[in-house]
Amino acid sequence: MDAEGLDWLLVPLHQLVSWGAAGAMVFGGVVPYIPQYRDIRRTQNAEGFSPYVCLVLLVANILRILFWFGRHFESPLLWQSIIMILTMLVMLKLCTEVRVANELNIKRRIFADFDPHHFWHWSSFADYVQCVLAFTGVAGYVTYLSIDSSLFVETLGFLAVLTEAMLGVPQLYRNHCHQSTEGMSIQMVLMWASGDTFKTAYFLLNGAPLQFSVCGLLQVLVDLAILAQAYTFARHPPKPAPHMAHPTSAKAL
Repeated sequence: MDAEGLDWLLVPLHQLVSWGAAGAMVFGGVVPYIPQYRDIRRTQNAEGFSPYVCLVLLVANILRILFWFGRHFESPLLWQSIIMILTMLVMLKLCTEVRVANELNIKRRIFADFDPHHFWHWSSFADYVQCVLAFTGVAGYVTYLSIDSSLFVETLGFLAVLTEAMLGVPQLYRNHCHQSTEGMSIQMVLMWASGDTFKTAYFLLNGAPLQFSVCGLLQVLVDLAILAQAYTFARHPPKPAPHMAHPTSAKAL
């Protein structure tokens, strides 16, 4: 059977694969957060997950959507950004509720205080929504004024993917400070790594803007660094600090 005789099979098969890849691109990014979400709900402890991961992804995907208005790219990437923003808001809502329930400090911290010491550590989910809306409004207005500048549009696209490439950095830093990955879902990081690898390959094969491919590779490297932390801390856990026999030691701790 010649190649032309197989067109009836190959064409719909190629279309099916394309749809599958697009669906994986749209929804695949949120899958890694399912095990982390379930762990936080089960343990009622969000200390192992850095909320700055949500901040990074919210900023990156808002900027990516604004970039789309200046330079249209594949629709699956646009829908991926919308789905990811909704997912991060759901994660933030859970983390905030759990953290506030476990806090001994009852002083309310709100976005309107504009206190940099408490930035992204507010007492209500509504304050995070206010911050996201404020950022979106300002960034959207600046984009509206500068949309005709190709330099601005390309810079906006680069900032979007560069910010997303920094996704794992808050978790990497949190692990380094605590010298532990306790409370962090290893499944989440493994899914990050596999998803980022797939996403970078998708960028390269579909001719996405260069910024997407370069920052995708950087994102994979950060994922591997977090997995290296998990391996290192598991094999060489930090030694507990010795307790000094002193009458005031318990109070000091």
